[in-house]
Amino acid sequence: MSWWKSTMLKDFGIFCLFERFSGTAQNAIEEQIKLIQLADELGFNEAWIGEHHFNDFSICPNPSLLMASIFAKTENIRVGTAGYLSAFYDPIRLAEEIATLDVLSNKRFNLGFAKGAFAPDSKHFKVTAENLKETMFENISAINEILYSKKATFFGNFVEFEGVDIEPKPLQEKIPTYIATFASTKTIEYAANYNYNLMGSQGLSIDECELMSRCYKSFNGEYPKIVIMRTFYVDDSKEAAKPKVIASVDHFVKSMRAASSFNKSPSFDKENYANITKEREQFFDGQKFVNAAIYGSVDDCITQIKDIKSKIPNATIALKLAGTDYETNARMLKIFKEQIAPFC
Repeated sequence: MSWWKSTMLKDFGIFCLFERFSGTAQNAIEEQIKLIQLADELGFNEAWIGEHHFNDFSICPNPSLLMASIFAKTENIRVGTAGYLSAFYDPIRLAEEIATLDVLSNKRFNLGFAKGAFAPDSKHFKVTAENLKETMFENISAINEILYSKKATFFGNFVEFEGVDIEPKPLQEKIPTYIATFASTKTIEYAANYNYNLMGSQGLSIDECELMSRCYKSFNGEYPKIVIMRTFYVDDSKEAAKPKVIASVDHFVKSMRAASSFNKSPSFDKENYANITKEREQFFDGQKFVNAAIYGSVDDCITQIKDIKSKIPNATIALKLAGTDYETNARMLKIFKEQIAPFC
């Protein structure tokens, strides 16, 4: 067994949104990649890369290019998308990118999909907001067909093609695939029916994540693998950490709201509109992020992680580091590796 495997933090990863609290976009990208390199050296199992567009705070509009750079600069850590906003892609082109990334990574690629719900995205990529979820489901099924079939053929409501045979093919027999959800029963059922894994937002409570896991089992018969995103800050105490968590979350929420003014879609479906609005409120609920965060002293963090693991089978915790500079986040990663993970 190699040194890295013997010290690997198999149930832990980091969640990366390439946030710019100060400096240039280039600085934000370079520092996040540097942090992922450190996570690789420390033995974290996974890094998850978000996708945001038209955003001057979260600088990750092209996860494929970011991951290609990351794979070239790391050795062991698995890297995945959290997730591709699949409704905004041509599924054939995206399948080619996915297969190429799996080759470049030498089987270290995780595949994640998300619906997306920001008005500028729908406007500029010309996708009707009410159709995002159905388009996502269809594109995922189409991409799966392309990746693992020769002469793939697909006819759906939004996508159709015939006789598609891409090269290269993925190296992994089946790339681990995750679907992001705000605890939507429809999305959980879709994932369960196709044996996909789940990703839970950093704003979902333990109870909501537990319900997601049970809901999946009701459709599939087995508990899912589930990546749970969590804001993270370790300090001397909860009292010392909380203001820093609140400041980081508050700036994140304000920045994302600024990047996402909502425009009504040309078509209107009352139920779909209500669901979109609910999900948007959840995404922008900074208090939920704080309530769900792992923060405080080393002992506080250990207790919170043990609580998650006791309630949610097959959970991987992806830490969204709440420091506003590289040095703070690097320090917290090292503390997590040395003082927290061994006792969880």
